Amino acid sequence: MRREEISAGNPGPPPGEGGRREPFLTPLPSPLTGFYTLFHKEWLRFWKVSVQTILAPVLTALLFLVVFAHSLSGRVEIFPGVDYAAFLVPGLAMMSVLQNAFANSASSLMQSKMTGNIVFVLLPPLSHQEFFGAYLLASVARGLVVGAGVFAATVWFVDLRYEHPWWALAFAVASSGVLGVLGIVAGIYSDKVDELAAFQNFIVLPLTFLSGVFYSIYSLPPLWQWLSHLNPIFYMVDGFRYGFFGVSDVSPWLSLAIVTSSFFALSYFTVWLLRTGYKLRR
Repeated sequence: MRREEISAGNPGPPPGEGGRREPFLTPLPSPLTGFYTLFHKEWLRFWKVSVQTILAPVLTALLFLVVFAHSLSGRVEIFPGVDYAAFLVPGLAMMSVLQNAFANSASSLMQSKMTGNIVFVLLPPLSHQEFFGAYLLASVARGLVVGAGVFAATVWFVDLRYEHPWWALAFAVASSGVLGVLGIVAGIYSDKVDELAAFQNFIVLPLTFLSGVFYSIYSLPPLWQWLSHLNPIFYMVDGFRYGFFGVSDVSPWLSLAIVTSSFFALSYFTVWLLRTGYKLRR
């Protein structure tokens, strides 16, 4: 009997009808089965508690908009012809994207290590590239979903322009990738909740708030302008805002080059950490 018939479900001739019964051939799983399964797990992890992981950051961004727009709209003009409330929305959206992309991968790994169920991720024959890709893609997905929620909630209050939407999309994806990778590093490194909180409170939060979300860096003194150029998140926010207004503090090409370079450098380092099993398999 041909192997094709057996793999199609024909069990072959029964004993006594002309031959020895051949064993069933189990179809091989797809090479991406492990990656997809882990990604699906991470997607469901934040989606099933969407009130906390999606609605809460959207509400926080909306409160920022209400407070700052009410206080400064009509008194501050950052870009010519752009209302301050409209100026704020892309910055608030990007801030939400970055913070939630970081939180997704960092908190997932941290909780898995604390509860001990990280072993169920490490035991299956997953490559470190699949492990990395699943956590990264889930982080990007959560960041983009939250960013879309911020726009859906704020578009009723401001008149936004969309000068270069593809630039905005490119910066949203690349920037959420950078913070998603940084979240994986933080989750691997942290053994306790306060260590992870230190990453969030002393690195991610200050860098996002001092990245030009609420202002143009050219309104700052020269020293602070120079320091702002050392902040990689500044280039993420500035490039993303360029996609809406066609105006930016620095060239969008320079911003995109810095963001993508940061992504590849961090990704290489993170894959190396996963390959060595640092604080995961030891």
